[in-house]
Amino acid sequence: MATKQVTKEIGLFEAIQQFCADKSLDRDLVLGVIRDSLLTAYRKKVGLEVDAEERCQVEFGQENKNEIVVSVLKDVVAGEPQSLVEISLADAKALDPNAEAGEKIRIFEKPQDLSRVLSSQAKQMVFQRLRDIEKEILFEEYKSKEGELTHGYFQRWKKDAMSIDLGKVEGIMLKKDQNPGEKYRQGDRLKAIISRVEIRPREPMPVITLSRASGDFVKKLFEMEIPEVYDGIVEIRDVARIPSFRTKVVVFTTKQDVDPVGACVGMKGVRIQAIVRELGNERIDIVLHSEEPSVFIANAISPAKPVEVHVDRKRGDALVIVPDESLSLAIGINGSNVKLVSQLSGYKIDIKTVSQYNQELASPEAREKLDRLFNAQQEAMEGEEETQTSEVEEEDDALTPLTEIPGLTPRIVGLLEAGGVKNVETLLDFSPEELSAISGIGRTTADQILRLLRESIEWVEEG
Repeated sequence: MATKQVTKEIGLFEAIQQFCADKSLDRDLVLGVIRDSLLTAYRKKVGLEVDAEERCQVEFGQENKNEIVVSVLKDVVAGEPQSLVEISLADAKALDPNAEAGEKIRIFEKPQDLSRVLSSQAKQMVFQRLRDIEKEILFEEYKSKEGELTHGYFQRWKKDAMSIDLGKVEGIMLKKDQNPGEKYRQGDRLKAIISRVEIRPREPMPVITLSRASGDFVKKLFEMEIPEVYDGIVEIRDVARIPSFRTKVVVFTTKQDVDPVGACVGMKGVRIQAIVRELGNERIDIVLHSEEPSVFIANAISPAKPVEVHVDRKRGDALVIVPDESLSLAIGINGSNVKLVSQLSGYKIDIKTVSQYNQELASPEAREKLDRLFNAQQEAMEGEEETQTSEVEEEDDALTPLTEIPGLTPRIVGLLEAGGVKNVETLLDFSPEELSAISGIGRTTADQILRLLRESIEWVEEG
């Protein structure tokens, strides 16, 4: 019988050793859980809610710790024991001939000698506590990796969610975090970003949410593939993305000798192509950052090359004028390009072709609409106008005001006056190139102004 018990104990400790190796748990920590669970169960058995005197103890044998001994300190009584923490004098003397009534004697038992109910309670507590410890350890490990890139293997579908084997634990990728159109078979390797790690009461393990659809996932791919981004030489300011369609990455650097766009694209596009392949041939545009909204929007609207960009900072509107043949490029498939530009810039984008813009400029109703669009800019121009000296105003009274040119909107008049063109006589001396150099007036608008001037020059001279 004793041999059988020892064999069971050795088997128990071998199982503990294997369990610790499988779960990456510290052996002493696991033994501590077993000790605490046995103590709790045994205290309940003997009716000790509070064990201030440390009546109950659990010890492990010194030799490879292959023996578990539970002991309880009992009071020796002359009569019949009234509780489980008392022992009769006769029973005490059977264990220790020197025992006397009123003394205390420690009784030793092995877990195999305990009742089946006690063993079952202790076992449940051990397994529950070990599960909690494993859950806490995994949570701390993966919580520290939130926002980092990881890889795993596709296991199975759970409704619309993907189950990903991360090694120690499974991650989930919800439908909104997946790249539309990507197909996986069991065992396929994939990269993803750890977007969120949380503990849920009803889940046995931490819930690790992965994503391949976020902008942060693209940012991490850039850090992995492009040394300048990883080293901080090139900074990624923002990422806007429509998964599986198009992504725009805003880059910036303070290094004068570094081209941030070229660094990300690489020689013959080799760097960016590695990221494109990982994203399933998703289109990626590298956008150079600028603090000037009109310049930034012009950069972001790529692959279209705008002729002019006008912004109204007060209203948050922007008008982008593109060549007639570039309209579809500027808008993108299902409006994807202009949506991403609006997302990055924070401006509501209105795209017009050169033909549309010229036609609207010739229409009184459209001119009024355009004037309203940029009324904030006009108000700023009027504010500057008020700071001019009265001498200059008196001198200008003798000349023909720009408002005498039919079709010239107040907004255009304000831009011309801010650029030093105060009257029709001065405007006559300007070439299209000089006029288009004025802030807010591009070549298309310059040509339109000079056309209106030519059409009205006879009327101006007669006036």
